[in-house]
Amino acid sequence: MICANIPLSYLPKSPKIFKCPLICSAMTEETILTREAKPIIQKLPEISVRSVPSTPGKFGKFGGKFVPETLMTSLSNLEAEFNLVLKDSEFQEELATALRDYVGRETPLYFAERLTDHYKKSKNGEGPEIYLKREDINHTGAHKINNAIAQAMIAKRMGRKTISCATGAGQHGVATAAACAKLGLECIVFMGTADMEKQASSVTFMKLLGAQVDTCMHRLFLSQIYGFNYLFKLWLQVKGVEGSFKDASSEAIREWVGNLESVYYLTGTVVGAHPCPSMVREFQSVIGKETRRQAMEKWGGKPDVLLACIGSGSNALGLFHDFIGDEHVRLIGVEAAGFGLDTTKHSATLATGHLGVYHGAMTFLLQDEEGQILPPYSIALGLEYPGVGPEISFLKDSGRAEFYSVTDQEALNAYVRVCRLEGILPSLEAAHALAFLEKLCPTLPNGTKVVVNCSGRGDKDAALVLQHIKDSIHQ
Repeated sequence: MICANIPLSYLPKSPKIFKCPLICSAMTEETILTREAKPIIQKLPEISVRSVPSTPGKFGKFGGKFVPETLMTSLSNLEAEFNLVLKDSEFQEELATALRDYVGRETPLYFAERLTDHYKKSKNGEGPEIYLKREDINHTGAHKINNAIAQAMIAKRMGRKTISCATGAGQHGVATAAACAKLGLECIVFMGTADMEKQASSVTFMKLLGAQVDTCMHRLFLSQIYGFNYLFKLWLQVKGVEGSFKDASSEAIREWVGNLESVYYLTGTVVGAHPCPSMVREFQSVIGKETRRQAMEKWGGKPDVLLACIGSGSNALGLFHDFIGDEHVRLIGVEAAGFGLDTTKHSATLATGHLGVYHGAMTFLLQDEEGQILPPYSIALGLEYPGVGPEISFLKDSGRAEFYSVTDQEALNAYVRVCRLEGILPSLEAAHALAFLEKLCPTLPNGTKVVVNCSGRGDKDAALVLQHIKDSIHQ
């Protein structure tokens, strides 16, 4: 449906048609009121990158709630519950215990000595010192569990029995399935058929943890057993997930929209309508808070550079958020250039995207001249999304963070390099950030402290990486 009620002050200079996958007949953004119940003016003032947005869910012109009116009450209830748990000492104590004893926090800030030496050799023994924030050794193998366990706890507080989520690389699906198993909740994971083929091991883990993994092929199989009426009933509720993560996300949202009183939509990304991006960022910000404390313990100061991959932005914001006010700390995000920015096979939204609305929020998107979403591509499925979170868009627009991109081949090279120099298997997503060290390190003064968010474990990608190595040898 066309989002026809977008405030004119938010539109880009070149007119576009904005599309949204949510099922609705009329799309409006929530009118947020001040304490005096006066509407906030449409044209927002400039916001300092050091300040908290004065309007919840808005980051300059980005963010908001572009959703059907039927979702407003549910989102408002979710926001109210979120605000409550932030101040609830009992909840915070329970979460801290889960993060420590179940997730395995805090994760190490690891000095990558051989990787550091590798880059120093190219500069006559001088260069930066590289540290890895080891999110890959969390329970379930990625940073995703930080948010999944917290939101599953909120869902249980709200009386929800079923959790719905979408996953691409499988890490959020596995984390959510694990959290639901721990808390005794039903879990439905939506995953694109294309992604399931590439991440078969993650699908196995999700099923072992008790999750129902939904695809269009699964629904067709059930229809053959139970007949056409069963398929028709399901088709009215949830369509099949042909495609990749963006399609799975749309279906998970539809599942939630059709069952608002019983289903909790557990998003793993910093995209979507408020309060979803703020919730994910808040629960991932433990990464940056630990990094600040660990840096002070290790060298008595702050990092000089923070480096993270960018898909939609959850791991990057988790690392960056606590340092946004420290203007001398460089924040660098690395997108997936795929086969190159001069092709259509990439996921570099910040490099080539335009302003638009998708999955309920205004942000930068990959879209054509008609406002239709372009299919993203990356060898790292977790980076394969046609947009970024609104706060990430704000960091780019304000100039507070820098954003670059690396190709599939550069990420593959970094994956192998870190394996062989440090004995660590990074995910292909994290390998994009590690790949940018090749370009970054030669430009940095001696002794610069660089922290890279190793956001996930790469055993899920090992077979794919080995196949690419074999293919390159035979070429």
